[in-house]
This record gives sequence, structure tokens and C-alpha cells, in this order.
Amino acid sequence: MSKLSSENGLSLKQSGVRWLWLAALVFIVDIGSKLLVMNTMEYGWPNRIELLPFFNLLYVHNTGAAFSFLSDAGGWQRWLFAAIALGVCAMLVFWMRKLPAKQKLANVSYALIIGGALGNLFDRLYHGFVVDFLDFYVGSYHWPAFNIADMGICIGAGLIILDGFLSDKDKKKQVVKH
Repeated sequence: MSKLSSENGLSLKQSGVRWLWLAALVFIVDIGSKLLVMNTMEYGWPNRIELLPFFNLLYVHNTGAAFSFLSDAGGWQRWLFAAIALGVCAMLVFWMRKLPAKQKLANVSYALIIGGALGNLFDRLYHGFVVDFLDFYVGSYHWPAFNIADMGICIGAGLIILDGFLSDKDKKKQVVKH
């Protein structure tokens, strides 16, 4: 066994951490898309780019969390959300070290969340806000603007839920067979 192994006997290559390349990809695409928006678009609603009857590109800043939660809290929330992001990333990497790499759905979901959390963390620490630019709407109702990092987090969370359902289904099949 290699010297680098997790507590459960898996080498790092056999563990879920080998899926961290996906977190890096989400991070790079997120930061790249935000830089593109910041360098090519004017800030704010009047400068939106209408692409489809239900979708705009709209460069905005979010000092809060999801749906601008705590955006008007005065600045302390920046550090709270940074600490939460770091804590969640550390916990997910810890779990990935314990998971075999072949448990793809769980590892992919964790990697998507890590990549998204690190993308938004970078924004918070570097800019003091998160850059959002994807604006979906129906009629006059607009979903809060979001970014690629947010998509990674939401898709990852959805995959965790799906994995939970699939794992429960597999456990029930095993019980029935015995």
C-alpha cells in the first residue's frame, strides 16, 4: 500500500479525492466566466443583455448568500460565509478521502459543491462580493441572478439527494435478497 492513504485503507488514488479535478474545473470555469462578465459588461439592470425570452445576462454583485440572504448585513457576513465555505469544503474532502473513487455519484456531487463553494469564496475574499450574471425569468418574475459556482452547488446538492434515494433503493434490494 502506498504511504499516502486514508484511515480506511484506501490510497489517495483509490479514494474519492481523485475526483477533485472536477472541483478544479468548476472553479476555473466559474472564475473565467465572472472575469469575462466583469471585463465586457456594464454593471446593473439597464445594461442587461437579452438573449432569450426568458434569459438575460445581467452583471450584479451579491454581498449575501443564496437569494441575497444577509446582503444588507453590513459586511460581517462576508467572513461568516467564507468560514462556512471553508468548513464545508474541508468536510467534503474528508468524506471523499473515505469514499472509494468508484462511488461516482457521491464523489461528483461533493466535487461540484467544492468547486462552486471555492469559486464564490474567491469572489468574497478578493472582491468583497460574489459576481452573479445569469438572470432567468417568467413574465415579470425574475429568479435571483446566479453564476456557474451556484450551479455547481445546486447540482451537487441535487445529486446528493438522488444518491440518497438510489442508495436506499439498493439497500432495500439487498435486504429482500437475503
